[in-house]
Amino acid sequence: MKKLFKILKISLITVVVLVALMYVFKVDYLITAVRTVYFHGHKTAFLDDYKYFPNREIKRGVAQPWKLAADYNTVKATERLEKTHSDLKTVAFLIIKNDSIWHESYFDGYDKDSKSNSFSMAKSVVSAALGKAIMEGKIRNLEQPVNHFLPELEGAYKEQVTVGDLSSMASGLSWDEQYYSPLSIVTRAYFDKDLRKVMMGLSISGEPGKHFEYKSGDTELLAMVLEKAVKKPLAEYVSEKFWKPMGAENDALWQIDHEGDGIEKAYCCIASNARDFARFGKLYKQHGQWEGQQLLDSVFVAKSIQPRFPDSPEYGYGWWLNNYRNKTMFYMRGHLGQFVIVIPEDDIIIVRLGHLKGLETPEDAHSKDFYIYVDETYQMLAQRK
Repeated sequence: MKKLFKILKISLITVVVLVALMYVFKVDYLITAVRTVYFHGHKTAFLDDYKYFPNREIKRGVAQPWKLAADYNTVKATERLEKTHSDLKTVAFLIIKNDSIWHESYFDGYDKDSKSNSFSMAKSVVSAALGKAIMEGKIRNLEQPVNHFLPELEGAYKEQVTVGDLSSMASGLSWDEQYYSPLSIVTRAYFDKDLRKVMMGLSISGEPGKHFEYKSGDTELLAMVLEKAVKKPLAEYVSEKFWKPMGAENDALWQIDHEGDGIEKAYCCIASNARDFARFGKLYKQHGQWEGQQLLDSVFVAKSIQPRFPDSPEYGYGWWLNNYRNKTMFYMRGHLGQFVIVIPEDDIIIVRLGHLKGLETPEDAHSKDFYIYVDETYQMLAQRK
């Protein structure tokens, strides 16, 4: 008994020392990380983690349900698509053709109203909010310097970085995009309770506007700019300018760093469903127009879905781009294989949400599952009577 007591005492002291060291070395956010992720059996952020963070509502207005196609769900998923769903643990898969839901499948207890984390698909939403703020004159244009809104910004190039650089991932920000490293800045940003302070502790150390380099911190800085420009929380602005006028069927949630006046984790973390995420694909497919109302300037939309840099044809302003099957495609993308893929030429929107994403290699900016979802959608559509 004494031996057991001694072991427990040593264990308790060890835990106390470790926690104290975390605070001393300013990595106490790891306590939240361990409690939120590892204690729930995960190694990284996961689909339902919004339940363990404070959130701000993106409130809906009058719902505008999607139409169902006359031949809705009459064609089964291909064998290859079914295998991919199983292997990558898909929870939702939609094919929207001619603005009507043609195919819809849910798995793992999810349904059309189930919320799950958007991860980086939120970046496209933040970019849309930037376009709206420009349209409303709250931000001059894509060339307006960031330090007009965030004068406390640091770094050798702090006066040169623009809001457009943030949206197109060309900021020169000192940032480490290593999702699985507990000590990376992106991990700190995800779990820290003072995200504004974290961001202001970084600097614009590289020359901005020169090349594409994917950095979630760019979107977070953009959110801080928008918060200043529109004088309200980002979730409230997105609700007012997009969620309500686009007729979202459900309220959504946007993770914030702390209760009360916390800021949205803007580079990720909108909890919503496949049908409502798809609305942003439709908005951009329709050049910013929705039910006769111009929600976004068409010139801004056109610029967003074109590459800014010739040597990085895979990215525009908040949207991923691909030319595949001789068709121009643009899409929203998230950490675990979340997609809203838009193929304007054939009036198709594909939505996939799930627990795992396909293989991504240095040779190709687009993961392997992207091609599967597109190819198998066309295989299925070819079977229509």
